[in-house]
Amino acid sequence: MKNKITRLVFIFIKALVRIFYPKTEFIGAENIPEGPVIIVGNHAKMNAPIACELYFPGKHKTWTAGEMMHFKEIPAYSYRDFWGCKPDGIKWFFRILSYLITPLAYCIFNNADCIGVYHDSRILGTFRSSVGELRSGTRIVILPEHDVPHNNIICEFQENFVDVARMYYRKYKEAPSFVPMYTAPALKAVYFGGPIRFDPCAPASEERMRICTEMMDAVTDIARSLPEHTVVPYPNIPKREYPSNKSITKEFDSNGVSYSCAWTQEACTGL
Repeated sequence: MKNKITRLVFIFIKALVRIFYPKTEFIGAENIPEGPVIIVGNHAKMNAPIACELYFPGKHKTWTAGEMMHFKEIPAYSYRDFWGCKPDGIKWFFRILSYLITPLAYCIFNNADCIGVYHDSRILGTFRSSVGELRSGTRIVILPEHDVPHNNIICEFQENFVDVARMYYRKYKEAPSFVPMYTAPALKAVYFGGPIRFDPCAPASEERMRICTEMMDAVTDIARSLPEHTVVPYPNIPKREYPSNKSITKEFDSNGVSYSCAWTQEACTGL
């Protein structure tokens, strides 16, 4: 009975969000091949997860922070991830807010089309679930950015998600494809690029790097090919600092390491 009630609450929330969230068009779905497919794209704050939940063409599951699926873990994770950089004088408010949103967050994340991702031994469950979903024809959506600037469009992609393809190949002897996806809230659209096939013969570390590099390049190329618009970045920065897709990326070098950054040198150095 309890699960039925939370499901009905989620359906109501989803319908409400659909009313207020801009209708988002998915462009280039013809680039998604048959067979097992992993979609890889920019996060654009919460825009990519919301757009996928509401309008993704076909059956899909999106990787999401596993902590948001566990009632006891939601307050600490949401406070740290969403509001950890708030000024010290008002952090108390967001600490309270992290507890207030817990019932709602628990309802949403346990009913949405998502798979929990963890940074401990539970990640094996994430991989197994993803492989099973791929086998059933579900597209897996992964938004692997983390807080290391790459260029004015995206942050660096974490690499280990590529191992889902290796696990799938070992079990079913079929190589999944990776498809780049760029979410552009300002254009009210999400764009798919051409697929890249996983190479099971390549060493694991080299294939992780290759797939990530090609995905980052493809997402960047899609973004820069579009009409000028404001990019919604992964870092939690003020809106006035959001870059344009046409802005010139500045290169910085610190101790022989080259950084690409679309914001400020201070934001890049020290990483």
